Amino acid sequence: MPSLFLCFARTAVFALSLGLAAGAVCAADQVTTVPVTFAKGTTGATVKGAIKGYDSMEYLVAARAGQSLRASLSGSSNANLNVYPPRAAGVSAEAREALAVETSSDKSGAVYSARLPADGEYRIQVYQPRAAARRGTLSKFSLRIDIR
Repeated sequence: MPSLFLCFARTAVFALSLGLAAGAVCAADQVTTVPVTFAKGTTGATVKGAIKGYDSMEYLVAARAGQSLRASLSGSSNANLNVYPPRAAGVSAEAREALAVETSSDKSGAVYSARLPADGEYRIQVYQPRAAARRGTLSKFSLRIDIR
């Protein structure tokens, strides 16, 4: 019959290995932030990227209240996007809700548009839905951002 110490040691090693495995899974999510600027005299830019699993890309664009944002996402059908308004004083990035955007489709992919409510830096997040992320799917995309 094993001693009490041996049972405790086995339990501790098992708990530690579970904790390390859980930490490795959580640490895998990566958010890459990319500032987007428009060439002089233009109202937009195109960026290309790829996301895998639960990773996401965040594109930052400066705009003013009342301007219209149009984002055309093409490439993988697994890529989706959210648009977040500028951060208000004292409000964390996690506490902000995505803007309601109108969605339509054209021959190249999904088109998102919204009238912007405030001056500041908007965050356009490209991500995968949970089912694709869980499978570790790689999604390559092209994102056209226009502000008028």
